[in-house]
Amino acid sequence: MAPATQLDLDGHQVKVTNLDKVFYPTAEFTKGQVVDYYRRIAPAMLPHLHGRPVTFKRYPDGVEGEVFFVKHCAPYRPAWVHTAKIWTKTTGRDVTYCVIDNLPTLIWSANLAALELHTGLARVDDLTRPTSLVFDLDPGTPATIVDCARVALWLRDAAAELGLQSFPKVSGSKGLHLHIPLNTSVTFEQTKPFAQALAVRLEAEHPDTVIANMRRALRGGKVLIDWSQNDEHKSTVCAYSLRGRTRPTVSTPVTWDEVEKTLAAGDPSRLAFEAQQVLDRVQRLGDLCAPVLALEQHLPPIEVHPR
Repeated sequence: MAPATQLDLDGHQVKVTNLDKVFYPTAEFTKGQVVDYYRRIAPAMLPHLHGRPVTFKRYPDGVEGEVFFVKHCAPYRPAWVHTAKIWTKTTGRDVTYCVIDNLPTLIWSANLAALELHTGLARVDDLTRPTSLVFDLDPGTPATIVDCARVALWLRDAAAELGLQSFPKVSGSKGLHLHIPLNTSVTFEQTKPFAQALAVRLEAEHPDTVIANMRRALRGGKVLIDWSQNDEHKSTVCAYSLRGRTRPTVSTPVTWDEVEKTLAAGDPSRLAFEAQQVLDRVQRLGDLCAPVLALEQHLPPIEVHPR
């Protein structure tokens, strides 16, 4: 392995190691390329990480090795890594989360082989107030992301009828995420029932395609609209995060035009993007997810259908 390297980032020294270690064997994509990707994507990604508790999904031996989720921010972290103590009901104690607010912390996490970064919908200064609402569209085999595109368009139109704009991003895995920006005074006690009601409505309108029930046995050939992510104790993969798949795919914001064209073509590959493609897209298109951080919208009343 190559010797450790010290990077001078915003006045902080960040040690990176084993840069020639292959993390994605199929693509021959190394740890050094992972670090380089996060360094270059940082201007677009950091605003989506800012102020939020982060759960790491670490792959110390690459995507073909052991993987584990990490909520506790490492005690050997540098002094400049920001943290937040959050009470966790499942454990009955505080968990000290990392908060990635700067480039040095982002690269430090990449050096820990945290290929995936999952964030909460609320910021640590008010954990009861989500800044957006999210739907995670998950296809059940043999459904694909093409089927998710169809459901995403139905969701987009249903939200628009309620006066809400929405923004899609690919999960970087199998499905699609749809974000509805809020950035207003709202709580999870409002957003979660709203998301469930909209999902149940779509299930009632399209029972052969959509499922809103979390039971895995019911998902075959359908698209699950996972509304349960709208919870103070849940996290969703952050925009521009790498994924621990066979190749270095990324959870990437996309346009509605791209979603429509994918559905029309029936081609899942149209919504698959790897690290270099994403860097090129951001240079060309900017941050398509920027409105999720800024657009202020209020949740309208919605009829909750009994299950």
